[in-house]
Amino acid sequence: MEILSGIHQVDGVNANCYIVARESLTIIDTGMPGSGAKIIEYITKDLGRDPSEISSIILTHAHMDHVGGVMKLKQAAPRAKVAVHSAEAEYFRGKIPIPPPRGMIGLLTRIMNLVIKQNFFEPDILLTDGDRIDGLVSVHIPGHTPGSLGLLDEATRTFWGGDILRYDGKILSEGPKNFTQDIDQEQKSIRRIATLDFDILLPGHGIPLRTGAGDTVREFAETLPR
Repeated sequence: MEILSGIHQVDGVNANCYIVARESLTIIDTGMPGSGAKIIEYITKDLGRDPSEISSIILTHAHMDHVGGVMKLKQAAPRAKVAVHSAEAEYFRGKIPIPPPRGMIGLLTRIMNLVIKQNFFEPDILLTDGDRIDGLVSVHIPGHTPGSLGLLDEATRTFWGGDILRYDGKILSEGPKNFTQDIDQEQKSIRRIATLDFDILLPGHGIPLRTGAGDTVREFAETLPR
């Protein structure tokens, strides 16, 4: 679906996948394994574009439900560059294991990982805070994972927040605590997001917060412990 002119969300890939369609195509997160075909279908049928127009695939963090479509997209667009935050690089390379969630969901995740193997790869671009890619500003928002990455589009005042924030249509909340590696750091990152100038929030799960998002995040940040 088109969220606003030139910014789209691909439904049905578990974690949210977004496409910024301008002179080239920028993919932000790629859903669960097997989602690449659905993203390509959206590009060809809904956008009327060719997957070879993908310039960048930006991943907000290394959890499987955000990186599952990378290999399929790279096959369709060999020149596309995969960009991640530098603090997360070793997860993507498979050099350091991604810590499992806490509690029972952690056991279920370990079992799922035996059935669905995550593909590891060498990222093409290692982003740091303030870098620009395809017109978007990278914002380091650690906490959910060490290299969690936000993206700010100053032109449309849109912010992609990965899994640090979630919006269900009524309530803005933090990401699920059992998946978050450092809750205190996540809350510091939310307060950092609250200082940014944006009006639309596109989270990694849930639905877009289309108006007044910056004010809503600032109000939410004030409720967090210090």
